[in-house]
Amino acid sequence: MAPGATWPRMTAVAKRSETGTSTLFDDLREVVTAPDAVRAAALPGCGSGMLLRALVGVHGVLGVGLLFAARNLVNWLAMMSEAATVAVPATLAWLLLVCLGRPLLVKLAPALQTGAVALVGALTTLAAWVPFSRIGLMSNPGANDDWPWLAPALAGALLAALLQQSERWRQRARLPAAAAARLADLQTRIRPHFLFNTLNTAIALVQVDPKRAEEVLEDLAELFRAALGGLDEATTLAAEVELSRRYLDIEQLRFGARLRVDWRLDPAADDTRLPPLLLQPLIENAVRHGVEPSDRGGRIEIVTRRRRDRVLISVTNSVPLGPSKRGHGIGLASVRERLRLMHDLDADFRSGIIEDGRWRVSVGVPV
Repeated sequence: MAPGATWPRMTAVAKRSETGTSTLFDDLREVVTAPDAVRAAALPGCGSGMLLRALVGVHGVLGVGLLFAARNLVNWLAMMSEAATVAVPATLAWLLLVCLGRPLLVKLAPALQTGAVALVGALTTLAAWVPFSRIGLMSNPGANDDWPWLAPALAGALLAALLQQSERWRQRARLPAAAAARLADLQTRIRPHFLFNTLNTAIALVQVDPKRAEEVLEDLAELFRAALGGLDEATTLAAEVELSRRYLDIEQLRFGARLRVDWRLDPAADDTRLPPLLLQPLIENAVRHGVEPSDRGGRIEIVTRRRRDRVLISVTNSVPLGPSKRGHGIGLASVRERLRLMHDLDADFRSGIIEDGRWRVSVGVPV
């Protein structure tokens, strides 16, 4: 049988029998055919990204709406300043209450979620509008004398529902992006030549060191299990470090003394929540572009460090003296995209040459 024919068969039959979890492609089918209540139950987040989107969205809608009533630019600016005095505290209070009530809201069906979120929006808007109206700071052009509270209440409810729906659309948009990132991981991470090199290494060890051959195959199986895992699962930094150690144990057999690894790990960062397969592709890039092309090999430095409410992760590798083959950036782009999907604007991703000529990839995430 041709070597390439084994890969589709392995992918099709790979299962995690203990938990009943199917392969990547079964996961994709389940995501597409899952009930709408499961796929679309997305509540507004509690990070800085959601805060920014809420403030910009609310003021954008208000700004366009007030253009219909404004006589000129100066009048529009004055009306916007009045609206902002209500919109800013109302939006902040709405986000705070939704975040605090998230454990209860997630149990509701999507329609009830939207209704509850809209009701909170109406109440927080009224709570911000009434004090300013009572002290005469709101001009209220064209306000209804019978129900002066109706317009701000409806505006708050509709804007809250719109923000809720935008987060639901954003949640739906994550599914194909996560699927594409996972397929990119499969393409760049468990590459055929790495697979067959590992199998050949295990075969060579069977006669001379059967126990070591068994460990190599166990490490390879763990890498496959991680690559074929669920799309929406999260993992921890400690689990990522363990998986990366397995990968480096395999590569150490191939490179020997040419591969030098320096781990500097902060135990306080171990429980940090990360997307699966985040650290291993960064280390694989370091091996592929820093160690493999160099006759002298190279050194890889992996550092984790916690600073107050942030965790910093860096992978630094030496650069070959001669020219090296430039990569396509698929692995780094996949890591960057999955970080953005999980941590939004709170995630930081940087890569490039540092002062001493080495290449470094740095990741910063909230605890």
